[in-house]
Amino acid sequence: MLSVGLTGGIGAGKSEVARLLESYGALRIDADRIAREVVEPGTEGLAAVVAEFGDGILRPDGSLDRPKLGAVVFADPDRLAALNAIVHPLVAARSKELADAAPADAVVVHEVPLLTENGLAPRYDLVVVVDADPATRVDRLVRLRGMTESDARARMAAQAGREERRAVADLIIDNDGPRDELEPRVREVWEELARRAATG
Repeated sequence: MLSVGLTGGIGAGKSEVARLLESYGALRIDADRIAREVVEPGTEGLAAVVAEFGDGILRPDGSLDRPKLGAVVFADPDRLAALNAIVHPLVAARSKELADAAPADAVVVHEVPLLTENGLAPRYDLVVVVDADPATRVDRLVRLRGMTESDARARMAAQAGREERRAVADLIIDNDGPRDELEPRVREVWEELARRAATG
């Protein structure tokens, strides 16, 4: 099994790369999706988040109000660290469970937004970074996700810098252009990953 850490700053196109790799045959483990699962109503994760941040971060139906929590933690590094201390161990445990069930020759792609920030590169056989120019990322966040420019820049500033991410990369996928330019590059990366998985 080849364990791959896939990361990239918000708006770089990491999820699109992950979807392509999955379509080629990778087992995709999405830390963001798992992070949502571990704080669903009734979970120990949500109970711990409420104990730390108060029930003001809940919606009327008892689910987590992500925008409200995000407004708190992205403005305060200490609060973000407190949230991460709750969620990250739960995500790591579930990710390991999924990876342990993979076939011996699988390419397991762990989609980890905060891989660089949390020093997780050594956990993987190799790290793939999806990179794009900051101006491109701001444009995507505003145009495709409906963020204000200031919100987009604040989210980017809360993450590792571009050079920090590139420094931990074994492979870099540049994604400044349109999707049809991205696919051939991701296919090349997939072929390299599959070759490494097959040769152990």
